[in-house]
Amino acid sequence: MTIQLMTDSSADLPVLLKNKLHVEIVPLYLHFSDGQYTCGQTMNIELFHQKVKKLGEVPRSAAPSPSDFYEAYKKISPEKKILMLSISSEISSTYANAVTGKNMLLEEEPDRVIEVLNTKTASCGICLLIHEANKKIEEGYQFNELVNHLTERIEQTATLFVLKSLDNLVLGGRLEKIKGKIAKTLNIKVLMKATEKGAIDVVEKVRGEKKSLQRFIDQIGEYAEDTENKIITMTYCRDKDRALNVLEKIRSKYAFYDDILEESGPLISTYGGEGALVISFFKK
Repeated sequence: MTIQLMTDSSADLPVLLKNKLHVEIVPLYLHFSDGQYTCGQTMNIELFHQKVKKLGEVPRSAAPSPSDFYEAYKKISPEKKILMLSISSEISSTYANAVTGKNMLLEEEPDRVIEVLNTKTASCGICLLIHEANKKIEEGYQFNELVNHLTERIEQTATLFVLKSLDNLVLGGRLEKIKGKIAKTLNIKVLMKATEKGAIDVVEKVRGEKKSLQRFIDQIGEYAEDTENKIITMTYCRDKDRALNVLEKIRSKYAFYDDILEESGPLISTYGGEGALVISFFKK
């Protein structure tokens, strides 16, 4: 394949899809009080949950440096055209650093072809776009056609979240402890979405597990014009049975022709916490 797909460790990709496309992953970093870890390399999902439990904290995340991207691009054969799909620039400096790393390499090797796309999403949203890239490559799309198509698809991507627990938001200092306690007492669940610019907004606060999951499912119909020719991607944190149950309800209500289910990695789990679900699909 003359096209090299690349992304970062915010993307939760099934191993089969990653291996089939030979996707290169540039990892983000996680800082616990006992040291720095590299997502997907020195920090896997099991170690992540062990650390959170043992240390009673969630890590701070840090983007790959421009040098990290420079090195990642440089090791790819110059014969290949590189397409880097980055986590939303609204929630990480990864995209900016990916562009800087690209420019560093182009100063040395101006004939290289590298495109960096701000996906305005993360997790299964990037998985959805990688799956779409696979389809179009199999259809014979050339590099520029693929870049243009994915740029359009980014604007059509819906990414929705539901949190089962606010514990990680409290541990990470993103929610005051007193508010977290009140929410826990009242059994408040939070529904969120990726905005058009790629920021994360709270959409609703729903009382009760059952009601929150029903709203999570109902929202799909508010975004998708039709689902017959689309797939849905989902990631879950620690609770696969819950995810399968919700996915079954989604598939019974909407006519998605296929789905991809994957456990969220350490980066997304840092923010979502146990029980969090994320779904992505194309609105058009």
